[in-house]
Parts: sequence; C-alpha cells; structure tokens
Amino acid sequence: MVEFNDIRQLVSELLHLDERIEKIRPDTPLLGSIPEFDSIAVIALIKAMEDKFGIQVADDEISAEDFETVGNVYEFVQDRVKVAASV
Repeated sequence: MVEFNDIRQLVSELLHLDERIEKIRPDTPLLGSIPEFDSIAVIALIKAMEDKFGIQVADDEISAEDFETVGNVYEFVQDRVKVAASV
C-alpha cells in the first residue's frame, strides 16, 4: 500500500526540498511551480517510483497532468500499483 507520505518523501528527497517537505500537500503544484522540478526531475521521479514501488511506467502512460500536483503523482502511483498487483 502506497501512502501519500511515501510520495511526499520521495519528491522531497529527489528535489532536495529539506525543510520544505512539511509544506507539501496533495494540492501542492509541481510542474511550473517548483524550479527544481524540470524534465530531468520528472524522469528521475518516474525511475525512483518504479524502483521503490515495483511498478512499470510506459512512455505512453505519462502525461503532464500526472505531474501537475503531488496528489496527482500519488494517484498515478496508486493506479500503477493496483495494475501491478493484478498481474
């Protein structure tokens, strides 16, 4: 089971947000709002999510909408974990 805090921690570690982690909520914007969250960070986050949660993300499964907020990333991972568990 993936918890929101797992995603929050992963995003914080990846972007080196340190004490700013406490301000991360489901509605916290990512794309275009956090300077550290660029296209390279998106790729790194996808790789980290695959490794940590045992999911696979195909290129055609990725949309900018999935990375607009931390809550969207959380939902994205939850959906992929459910798919992985059903296989």
